[in-house]
Amino acid sequence: MWMAPAAIVLGLAVGEMAVIFVDAIGAAAGSSFTHPTPAVNIIGNVVVDLSFVLAAIYLARLRGPVGPADFGFRRVSLRKGFAAFMLGGVSYYGLTAIYAQIFTLHGQDKLPSELGASNSDAALVAAAIFVCVIAPIAEEFFFRGFLFGALRRWQLRVAGHDIGPWIAAVIVGILFGLAHTGSASSQYLVPLGYLGFVLCIMRWKTRSLYPCIALHAFNNALALGVNELHWATPGILGLVVASAAAVGALTLPLADREAPLTQKM
Repeated sequence: MWMAPAAIVLGLAVGEMAVIFVDAIGAAAGSSFTHPTPAVNIIGNVVVDLSFVLAAIYLARLRGPVGPADFGFRRVSLRKGFAAFMLGGVSYYGLTAIYAQIFTLHGQDKLPSELGASNSDAALVAAAIFVCVIAPIAEEFFFRGFLFGALRRWQLRVAGHDIGPWIAAVIVGILFGLAHTGSASSQYLVPLGYLGFVLCIMRWKTRSLYPCIALHAFNNALALGVNELHWATPGILGLVVASAAAVGALTLPLADREAPLTQKM
């Protein structure tokens, strides 16, 4: 249990130091500490995500040898994975639609503009790779692969039922929403927190991280293409397909066979 808060503190500390280092190099190359260039912002965001991944790996290895399968990189049947993807997506987008009817949502994600997505084609490609490929993989690895894996070990029985995984999913969902403070409008933190909860349930029920990464990447590609870039349908579909292909190419080599019930994480 102690590994969960330790990973957050360690990830924040390492990430902050890494960002300072990146900003210092950027400043030497002509960037600004107060208004860094899109390139510096992109590199800074990448090193922050990698800092949390490395913190999770380091702490997990304190218990002994670990591999990709311990974090959820396990093969899942196409039927089970697609069902989880669809049920999770319908649940999340359905609640978001209801939430949007109750509250007037406005504002956009600040991250694409900070990454210079509208400044040049090169910046757009770099921003899309980070938002639609790197962030979904890294965030799912940390939040669902490690954090949820550690917290769900907490056994809390109510009326003969172990509700530990549900409590863990709520906690991780809240942390996932709060992690987007600053990059997303405050009104979107509640739906994002619910998305974090849904992704935890998907991870728990399928024992695989792949449906979670797929839905996360799909949502980011959809949000970037529709809300930020205002692309037409063909462009959005192209972004979704390209993101899925890139995510698959990077993560499928890590896949283990379908998980046994005696998994570590």
